[in-house]
Order: sequence, then structure tokens, then C-alpha cells
Amino acid sequence: MDLKDHIRAIPDFPKPGILFYDISTLLRHADAWQVAMGRLSKMVRAHHPTVLAGVESRGFLLAAPLALNLGCGFVMLRKRGKLPGQCVGLDYDLEYGTDRVEIQADAIEPGARVVVVDDLLATGGTMSAGIKLIQSIGAEVVAAVALMELSFLKGRDRLHVPFEALIQYDA
Repeated sequence: MDLKDHIRAIPDFPKPGILFYDISTLLRHADAWQVAMGRLSKMVRAHHPTVLAGVESRGFLLAAPLALNLGCGFVMLRKRGKLPGQCVGLDYDLEYGTDRVEIQADAIEPGARVVVVDDLLATGGTMSAGIKLIQSIGAEVVAAVALMELSFLKGRDRLHVPFEALIQYDA
């Protein structure tokens, strides 16, 4: 099954000049969703993780069911101020400013094997920051995966861990 057939491209969203890849059309197609999750499960399983870290917010849609399927824990990487309790965070640069990613301080045990999961890898800034944050609390990031990759933006070059995506868009 070609999963690209189930992902809708929406021009000029959220602003002019951006081509947004909408996974809601994949999520609502039961067979395509099953195939995507099966392929992602196989990809992630090869890294023998103990925890999956989903990147806000569409990464949660992938990482949570994958973790359940694989018998792993699931944790959330969120934007500033979205998680209760004591959190640790990392500020990072974007093309247009800075942002911050946070995790609950007690979310991952030191030495845990973590795979970071998101729906899309573009420039790699957010995923790279999430990887660095998890490493800073003593866990081992064994890989990062995404449903889609905008390969022409070369975001994987910023990750410094093994990276795989199910779907690549070259332009």
C-alpha cells in the first residue's frame, strides 16, 4: 500500500508558501492506519526501546499506540508550560526565533532506551532538541522515527542518532 495516497497535501497552510501534509486522512482510513502502524512498529522494534517519546502533538498520535503495541512506556515531549509537576527543558533555535521543549523530570529512568517519535521531520530542530533533552537526563536515545520526512530540508543531518521515516517527500 502506498501510504502517500492517504495523506492530503494542503497548500498555503498554516501560512502562504507552506505545503502542509495532513495525516487526518490517513488516520480515518482504517486499513491505511493499520498498515502505517504495522510498518512503524517493525521499524521501532528493531531498536529494542523501553520507552517511546512522542513529540507534541501529532507525535503523540503515533507514539502512544506504538508503545502499547510494543509493550513500552510512553512519555510526552511538550512545549513550555504544558506538563504538570517538575519539568526539565531545553531551549532551541528556530528559523524565526526560539522555542522550548520540556519533559517531566521523573518521566524517564536514567539508562532507558528511548526512541523519539514524530509525525514529520522537516528541518530537524524540534526532534534534535528532544533528543538532546532526553540525553541530558541520562537516557539513551537509540533512534528517532517519523511517519514522514521532508528530505530536501536535510533535518536528519541534525539528529546524530539513527533515523528512519516511512515516507519521504523530496520537494
